[in-house]
Amino acid sequence: MRREASRRVRELGSIDKARTLTRHAFAALRRGDLSPPGRGKKGRDTPYIAEMRPQDILMSVAAGLCCKPGGFHIDPIRPVERAVITHGHSDHARPGHGAVLATQETLDMMRLRYGDNFAGSTQAIGYGEELKLGDVRIKFHPAGHVLGSAQIAVSCKDTCIVASGDYKDAPDPTCAPFEVVPCDVFITEATFGLPVFRHGDAADEIKKLLASVALFPERAHLVGAYSLGKAQRVIALLRAAGYDAPIYLHGAMEKITRYYERRGVALGELRLVKGMKKADLAGTITLAPPSATSDIWTRRFPDPVTAFASGWMRVRARARQRGVELPLVISDHADWDGLTATIDATGAGEVWVTHGQEDALVHWCTAKGLAARPLDLVGYGEEDEGETVPLAEDAEA
Repeated sequence: MRREASRRVRELGSIDKARTLTRHAFAALRRGDLSPPGRGKKGRDTPYIAEMRPQDILMSVAAGLCCKPGGFHIDPIRPVERAVITHGHSDHARPGHGAVLATQETLDMMRLRYGDNFAGSTQAIGYGEELKLGDVRIKFHPAGHVLGSAQIAVSCKDTCIVASGDYKDAPDPTCAPFEVVPCDVFITEATFGLPVFRHGDAADEIKKLLASVALFPERAHLVGAYSLGKAQRVIALLRAAGYDAPIYLHGAMEKITRYYERRGVALGELRLVKGMKKADLAGTITLAPPSATSDIWTRRFPDPVTAFASGWMRVRARARQRGVELPLVISDHADWDGLTATIDATGAGEVWVTHGQEDALVHWCTAKGLAARPLDLVGYGEEDEGETVPLAEDAEA
């Protein structure tokens, strides 16, 4: 019996080794490397990944995701010497770093939000551009989340890890579309990582909004939307649906929305609410930060209908809790189907899951035969979930 057990152990070890070498070979083929395996000491075959495990390239530390071979952090939650930033939302892009590498749009968003001195130095990088940092190469790819958002591909030796940041695979006329990046390890968000979250077509949600405007011409419609990305997408969707009347903005929305226009995103006629007479706002649509739709600011509108554009509006209890009369299921994050389809499309053999419903997505991956684990990063969530408006801005909006 002992001999049989030993034989089985040797067999399983051989199978595991074969699987490992095959996985590495497929990764090399995806990159166009058709050379045979190298020969190590005493003629033994050496695997394509020479003693460099994925967790040696990127690891979870107190400040966030750290790349020690490259000497940088991705979306760190506290000031670090070198930060690589995926997009401009405040839970990913924080001030105080020594040096920041990001797309030009993300750097501009950080400047608008934090001022000119948000970092010691900055460097812009374009989609598809590759840089060597320390012992690794990095390349930015569109994430489809908001204007300037990027996935970051980190390559070291023959291993490619893609950190997605936040992403969506749904169409959005206000930013570059999501790009699938083949990789060995895919780091995915899981904000809506439960099967209950299926967002549907955002255009149908806009039809609901316009139907309500037609039904209640004497009332104003206030749409709560996050200031970066969501507000501009809702405006673009309204224009695509044929709505050509002026759209009104809370004062806190103006800087970022005007920036989108300067970057070539057509949004039609936009006006500030400030200075408008209450009666003149009947039958209009106004976009405001979510916190503004439930405070004293709303008194300037005639019998307002409160709407909120968010993937969380799929949960009725959330809408009731917020006092939302017209929930609009419009999200800038991938839903369950988007998450699982993206993981499949990358061809990754290993998946790391972060900030969201991690357990369900890890379970789905393991059931598919993929290696998967939660990263347990803290300090991330749906951007602006707690977005508040400074009192001065609220008073002047």
